[in-house]
Amino acid sequence: MGRIKPQALLQQSKKKKAPSRISASTIAFLALVVVLVLFFIFSGFKHFSNRPDDRAEHGFSIGRKGLVELKKSDVPTYAIINTSKGPITVELFKDASPEIVDEFINLCEKGHFKGMRFHRVIKNYVIQGGDVHSLGTAEEWTAKGKQHSQLDRSVKHEAFMLGTSKTRRDNKSFELFITTAPIPDLNEKLTVFGKVVKGEDVVQEIEEVDTDEHFQPKSTIGIMNVTLEQKI
Repeated sequence: MGRIKPQALLQQSKKKKAPSRISASTIAFLALVVVLVLFFIFSGFKHFSNRPDDRAEHGFSIGRKGLVELKKSDVPTYAIINTSKGPITVELFKDASPEIVDEFINLCEKGHFKGMRFHRVIKNYVIQGGDVHSLGTAEEWTAKGKQHSQLDRSVKHEAFMLGTSKTRRDNKSFELFITTAPIPDLNEKLTVFGKVVKGEDVVQEIEEVDTDEHFQPKSTIGIMNVTLEQKI
């Protein structure tokens, strides 16, 4: 067997150590894989960033647009009005008055009712929280209250109903009225959107406070906050 020359061995060693070249098609394939991976990562991030938060999943969404997009079954069913006299639980008429309930929930989340005072209390008629100048004078309300027995009765305007003025100008003038007796003649002025289901004694306690000649309580009675619940 002939001996291999040193120069031939060196050339064979260089051929074994030389790296193989990557073809253009392989580079293109790898680039495509990288692009696809980045695309899926971006798509996944965008999807999760657009998911509603936990409050929206439970029917609590800031803004009317978000609430409109929720199913009716997801909208809170109850509102607990925490007053300085105690809590008043109201069932919301989300089917009968969906737009008003929508607006009410939106304002609750913005803290609109926090610190609101019950500034007008008319015994055997209504307690009112909000703008003192709305819905005419207290004397008008009292006169109408004396006449209510002569008018057609409305199921909505039985005692312990929660309503708001139909003539309000904007969200800032959204007031709360809780009837303490059947008042069917308020159909033209109030939109009823809820009924007290717990805390009637609190409403009656507020109704019994001392008032001045303008039916304004002599002691401050206010709403501390309003919480929204699906169940009670």
